[in-house]
Amino acid sequence: MLFSLTADIQTSFLKRLIFSSNNVPSAQLQFPSPSKFKQKNKDINSCGSSRRRSHRRRFASLIVSAVTNAGDRNEFLPPAKALRRLLESPGLHQGPACFDGLSAKLVERAGFDFCFASGFSISAARLGLPDVGLVSYGEMVDQGQKITEAVSIPVIGDGDTGYGNAMNVKRTVKGYIKAGFAGIILEDQVSPKACGHTRGRKVVSRDEAVMRIRAAVDARKESGLDIVIVARTDSRQAVSLDESLWRSQAFANAGADVLFIDALTSRDEMKAFCSISPLVPKMANMLEGGGKTPILTPIELEDVGYRVVAYPLSLIGVSIQAMQDALIAIRAGRVPSPGSMPSFEEIKDILGFNNYYEEEKRYATSTGLSSSQRDASRGLLSGIWSRTLRIKITGRDGLERLDVRIPAGFLDGITNIVPALGGINIKELLDNTAAEAGGQLLDFQDTLGDRIQVFLE
Repeated sequence: MLFSLTADIQTSFLKRLIFSSNNVPSAQLQFPSPSKFKQKNKDINSCGSSRRRSHRRRFASLIVSAVTNAGDRNEFLPPAKALRRLLESPGLHQGPACFDGLSAKLVERAGFDFCFASGFSISAARLGLPDVGLVSYGEMVDQGQKITEAVSIPVIGDGDTGYGNAMNVKRTVKGYIKAGFAGIILEDQVSPKACGHTRGRKVVSRDEAVMRIRAAVDARKESGLDIVIVARTDSRQAVSLDESLWRSQAFANAGADVLFIDALTSRDEMKAFCSISPLVPKMANMLEGGGKTPILTPIELEDVGYRVVAYPLSLIGVSIQAMQDALIAIRAGRVPSPGSMPSFEEIKDILGFNNYYEEEKRYATSTGLSSSQRDASRGLLSGIWSRTLRIKITGRDGLERLDVRIPAGFLDGITNIVPALGGINIKELLDNTAAEAGGQLLDFQDTLGDRIQVFLE
């Protein structure tokens, strides 16, 4: 049985199956990552026997869909068309929220089929300010263009209130299309808006809310291009559940492609929402860390009736925590431990250095450094960062003061913490030494009598 295999074996097996059936390079397949298989198996196994059989049949349909459509993935799809194809495919589709080109790249590398560009996270990362309507249309378009250029998966942009009246909404939609967004979320709050799941939210009248969606649909037609319109209402908290259901139905009638009620408070409310306009996909928002909406698993969300789900805080939240931890370590006289961050080689791979070098060779000329000289220079730098050094300091009282392992390239920076290492050319030391891994490069006492040792590992 497929579900008795490990997640990694499942992914590998299915990619080979699709490759052999469609002659599509497996590296180009946008297939669920092992983590998705693992979560799906965990969710399925937690169900009762009858539901388990139902979920397995549903998951099998995803596999069939992947095999059937794999041959089309070599063709370039405009962002909105790619997103529409995703919305038409079976199952629930997960979209983490990014905030810049790097975070979007990481979402794509993790195997997700699309992502959101979060206004909350962009306001935090770009401005260092709360999401209370301070980030402007121009800043969102600029950031959105950088995000969409960094990835090949569709990106849904946060259009807030459309930045004004219906005419502003039309300009916003056209600008988001030009920025490369596959979709845009438009909401019915007053301006300045309040962040979702926070206090003080107010919404515009029914007529104005619906007119925003009609203006967005008109702008799409006038542009001659496509974008998926996600209509959001905040009226559940500002008015009532009944009001939010009425508005969602009205948005669907006005031409919205996806419906979203923010801050629903129970599974029953979520079911009531998904029952209206059943042919229009519904979006859920799983606010990590404690919002008003209950956190459901992907299978539970699919059972309720959702088609897409956003995870708005995961990436910005863990980034904040990781940066705080790193700064605490540096402030205490240490560098972040190797296990808390990628190696320099991994960072270069994520950012595309190796791909850049390969493409650069196509345009090499005889002027300047030769290709071999450039390669040798890069190889030397790469060699330094691929070596790990252990720096140990023992006080003259015999107590251990420091014991860290770092890439060799960090040694220049650590002289601010260990001044006694200043003036040591670690590159030359590594070039000239015959020490094997585990050997000792330095062992001396500084002016205070502390013993400083440097080992090659």
